[in-house]
Amino acid sequence: MSIAESTRLAAQACEKNFPSHLEDLKKLARIPSVSFDGFPPEEVRKGAQAVAELLKKCGCENVELLEFPGAHPYVYGEWMKAGPGAPTALLYAHHDVQPPGREELWKTPPWEPTEKEGPGGLRLYGRGAADDKAGVIVHTAAIASYLETAGKLPINVKLIIEGEEESGSTHLGQCLQKYKDQLKADVMILTDTTNFDCGVPALTVALRGMIAVEVEVRALTKAIHSGMWGGPVPDPVVALSKMLGSLLDDEGRLEVPGVREMVKPVTPDEEARMRKIPFDEKAFREQSGMVPGAKLLREGPNPMAQLWRFPSLTVTAVQASSRKQAGNIINDAAWARVTIRLVGDMSPEKVRELLVTHLRKLVPWGLEVEFKHDGHGAPAWAIEPKGPAYDAAISAMKKGYGVEPLMIGCGGSIPFVDPFAQALGGVPALLIGVEDPYTNAHGENESLLISDLKKACVSQVHLFAELAERLKKN
Repeated sequence: MSIAESTRLAAQACEKNFPSHLEDLKKLARIPSVSFDGFPPEEVRKGAQAVAELLKKCGCENVELLEFPGAHPYVYGEWMKAGPGAPTALLYAHHDVQPPGREELWKTPPWEPTEKEGPGGLRLYGRGAADDKAGVIVHTAAIASYLETAGKLPINVKLIIEGEEESGSTHLGQCLQKYKDQLKADVMILTDTTNFDCGVPALTVALRGMIAVEVEVRALTKAIHSGMWGGPVPDPVVALSKMLGSLLDDEGRLEVPGVREMVKPVTPDEEARMRKIPFDEKAFREQSGMVPGAKLLREGPNPMAQLWRFPSLTVTAVQASSRKQAGNIINDAAWARVTIRLVGDMSPEKVRELLVTHLRKLVPWGLEVEFKHDGHGAPAWAIEPKGPAYDAAISAMKKGYGVEPLMIGCGGSIPFVDPFAQALGGVPALLIGVEDPYTNAHGENESLLISDLKKACVSQVHLFAELAERLKKN
């Protein structure tokens, strides 16, 4: 059977069996596999075991859990019978998820995947439904479709499904070092990014990096009555607020000395490409959930490109007292987590050092300050999407979605991409995904557009065939 014929049959099977693949996703999404400290690690293990069973079900061989001390389990599987000259693709996704967040804000139960109408059409709501358990399904659906119809894949595949991506991929380097030879491939397919819009696919060619720092300001050894002591005793919450307020200028741009100097100026060619990317301010505001009066903090020629071309700073959490227990007190301490998204050649270590130095200098009133960080940081990543692997991805996505994919960057950070690329000797990395601007990954009411998941699965079927043709070895 020719590759063209086997691909046609596999694509038909993928569409026919899509309800079964959707049910597989729901089963995975019901497992609260949060990889953060403080959440039950046994649930992440359940997630890994469920993925392993799914890989076996779709026809993968040599399926195993990869274990490391202190790490949540990774899952490995493969199918290596494509024959002489066939290329090998390493398929990546992750089975761990973010915490559910504020459960009272969920419109459906976070751990019970629910089909409901939403932006773009029928969507599946639930934590992990999009990020990134759908990525697992894109791989398994394509593999199952070929093996059911043609009895073989046009390429060899190896799958690595991570269990700690959301908590920083702490043991990824150890995994890559130990299994480097086992993971060797000619191309990587990483299903953990976003489409440009509902029904509009995208190939991600740039990622921002990230560093995170926790800062705690302490004024007292205990919380005290604000009436009895307020005035002479300094408030650590106000102190921290003053410090945080110094991090951005009035236009929302980073004002940490030395950081902005690391950002390379936009070249004329870059600016021309940025201006070609569609930008609809009304849709942008709706997708992000901005309140009507909020000012758009623009930098560069296009806010869409700004998301991956310029750095940004976010205070992701602040803690002193709580809304429920907001007594009339002076808090003993105030804490915040500050993150900076990095671009270009910005060094995570240097940016972290500059941030800590800046904040330390601004601690008012002689208060105590303590900084914590995990010592890790993800650098920014970018590629030039040229060559047969990228041509294959563009062609496959057009066949699956019926629309030419856009080449975009991603404002988020995906720590595993650069280590994988380096460990595998710089092979092409194809970053695709099923999220869209309404997905709200990491937030409450995470969802995916079900029709786009189907298109992504069919695209993956075509991608296997395109890679077989374009990367065939003599």
